[in-house]
Amino acid sequence: MGLLDFLYSIVKAICGQSFPTEGEKPTGVQRPPRPQEPLSPLPGAWPSKPSAQHDHIRYQDQNQSNQHNERYTSLRAKANQEGDAMAKCFQESHEAYARREGARAKELSEKGKQHERTMEALNAEASAWIFRENNSDSKPGELDLHGLYVKEAISYSDKAIKEARQQGDSQIRLIVGKGLHSNGNVAKIKPALEDFMRQHNLPVEVDPQNAGVLIVQLA
Repeated sequence: MGLLDFLYSIVKAICGQSFPTEGEKPTGVQRPPRPQEPLSPLPGAWPSKPSAQHDHIRYQDQNQSNQHNERYTSLRAKANQEGDAMAKCFQESHEAYARREGARAKELSEKGKQHERTMEALNAEASAWIFRENNSDSKPGELDLHGLYVKEAISYSDKAIKEARQQGDSQIRLIVGKGLHSNGNVAKIKPALEDFMRQHNLPVEVDPQNAGVLIVQLA
């Protein structure tokens, strides 16, 4: 045994690891197995209460589902049908008047007004339903306006602001959304409410943490 082999044998005896001798190909170093990662967090690893962001996502998902509720969509669809019928009657009334058919024009006009009243009643029922559903879990001083038309959102906001002032609240938060579900992904309620607040000299700003929320200062 040569000197080099003798030294290898001593190291092998001490460390319990083989080293390649001259002419041998190294087999690679055996690494210890990696510790297995836990499949589930340990008790106490998650907070006991959901975060504000978690609440927002959960509420947002629920409110979006409300807009697809069969009752709500049916009311809106019927209202749209009444609106189409109203527009048709008014157009035909105008044409009859142009032909100097006064009696026919009046009849069509009255029929159009009836369709208009029915349309408004259906939209009022739809807006009341979704407003109630969306705000059943809202926090104090917070108003969710998802699913409302612009005119409806302004009406509900105006009423809520008056009530908040009577209660002595300093601000109110209006959840208007980012317009992602609007036609063309263009927000309609948000700019309309901002204009409404400016007309009434109410300071309003977008929540820096959520672009879909307007904060209105009342005091």
